[in-house]
Amino acid sequence: MAKLDWFVSFENLRDLKRLCHWGPLIALGVIIICSIVAVLDSVLWYWPLDSPGGSLNFLTLINWTVMILYNYFNAMFIGPGFVPLGWKPENAQDCRFLQYCKVCEGYKAPRSHHCRKCNRCVMKMDHHCPWINNCCGHRNHSSFTLFLLLAPLGCIHASYIFIMTMYTQMYNRVSFGWNSVKIDMNTARREPAPIVPFGISAFAVTLFALGLALGTTIAVGMLFCIQMKVILRNKTSIESWIEEKAKDRIQYYQTGETFIFPYDLGSRWRNFRQVFTGSGSPEGDGIEWQVREGCHRYTLTVEQLKQKADKRVRSVRYRAVEDYSGACCPVTKGIRTFFTTPCTEEPRMKLHKGDLVLATRGLKHWMYGDKIIEGDLPPDEIRIRGWFPRRCVAKYVSDSGSDQSDDEKKTR
Repeated sequence: MAKLDWFVSFENLRDLKRLCHWGPLIALGVIIICSIVAVLDSVLWYWPLDSPGGSLNFLTLINWTVMILYNYFNAMFIGPGFVPLGWKPENAQDCRFLQYCKVCEGYKAPRSHHCRKCNRCVMKMDHHCPWINNCCGHRNHSSFTLFLLLAPLGCIHASYIFIMTMYTQMYNRVSFGWNSVKIDMNTARREPAPIVPFGISAFAVTLFALGLALGTTIAVGMLFCIQMKVILRNKTSIESWIEEKAKDRIQYYQTGETFIFPYDLGSRWRNFRQVFTGSGSPEGDGIEWQVREGCHRYTLTVEQLKQKADKRVRSVRYRAVEDYSGACCPVTKGIRTFFTTPCTEEPRMKLHKGDLVLATRGLKHWMYGDKIIEGDLPPDEIRIRGWFPRRCVAKYVSDSGSDQSDDEKKTR
């Protein structure tokens, strides 16, 4: 009974709930469909008991499926690793170099970021992936990347089986007459009869599976290339973005600074070994990180604080002139707004006419910002944030008649 209570624990049930999301359901659906159809087609095309080649083909196909699912579930259930609640550096003076997270009631460790979906500060956060319904970070970066590698390889193998099965089955059903070519999908010329019937329905299913496999190969293969690019530089996707913003900040203010990314160890192999190790566990504890010469452990966090201050200066206030329901693709806000909705899981922010918004970034037809709560709280206190259509707001004009942003005032 004790073992049963341990197994059906709160943590296990919460982990299993990760499967109840559109991302894992679609991902697992694609894996299952491609795997089952590939197994059945391989029996038709290359019967595994007839030759060593057929056996090798069949075992390789099964091996792809097992390895893909193994790394997929590792990435999902092991998770990225979270900064302990209430964490703070051992030296209290180092707190000035770090951002404070009010949700986790602690400081954000170097390379960590707060994820709104997971509602925790994530160690070495790369991104929140909807396909695993979890973050990709310190502990599961290797499993996630291996999944991105194995999935296209398995799909390439499956695609070859699909093509060869359709070709051989069609060839066996073609009869050449004097004036026409006829295809009979119900019977094959060869004997014995196939173990798995291959008619029009089976042909359609195989063609559908081929489309899924090719689409997965292209999409997931591109993601793998992106991940390997940042891993070989010992970065994350977020840190690459921070580095770009650092260059923009230095160029904008012409301070003459030189920002050096502190975690690039100068060797692709050494960077690679930070994620992929012989033990299967990444190097480090997710809190302390090895840095290159000329940098210190808070080089990146200090740059983040500078960018946060810069964002406040360069932000612009707007007042809502139209109501906005918070819909992802609003129909009533124009065709261009509907079709250019941001491709992100970041929230949409409801607006009521008269609301004040502090916009921090934007696209042509959309903007992202924080809603200014009554009482004019400082930006650190604002928790209502998200995307909203640009047409719903107009630049705010204060009582003094000035409609300039803080950035414009500063540069005069």
